[in-house]
Amino acid sequence: MGKSIIGVLAAAIAAFSCVDMSAQDRSYDVFNPIAKYLATGDAEKLSAWFSDNLEVTIFSTSNDSSRNQARQIMKTFFRSYTPRSFEITHKAGRSNMKYALGTLNAGGEMFMVTIFVNCMDTDFKIQQLKIERID
Repeated sequence: MGKSIIGVLAAAIAAFSCVDMSAQDRSYDVFNPIAKYLATGDAEKLSAWFSDNLEVTIFSTSNDSSRNQARQIMKTFFRSYTPRSFEITHKAGRSNMKYALGTLNAGGEMFMVTIFVNCMDTDFKIQQLKIERID
C-alpha cells in the first residue's frame, strides 16, 4: 500500500509540475522568448524550445522532425524570409498545454504563425510550429 501511495503522489507531482504555483510563476509567459526569437529570426535560440520531436508546417508542407531537422527548416525559412517583426495576437490553453497565434512580418510578406507548446517534465516545449502566408 505504501508503494501505491508513493506512485500516486509521484504521478500527481509529474502531472502538475508545469502548473504555476507562485505569483511570480503566473506572470511568466512561455511565449515571450519564443516570440522574440521568431521576430529576430534566431533559429538556434528558437530550437532550444523545440521538443525532441515536433511537427513543423511551412506553407502546407508538414514535417515530423527531430529538433535538429526543425532547426534547419527554420534556418532555411529565415534565410528566405528575413523577419522584421512578430506579434502574438491570441493565446489560450491549460496548465500543461498552451497555444498562441501570431503574425510574422518577414521578407516583405505577412505570415500567420501557430505555436503549440506542451509541458515536458518541468519545461514547456514546442510540439507544433505552423507558418502560413496571409493573403
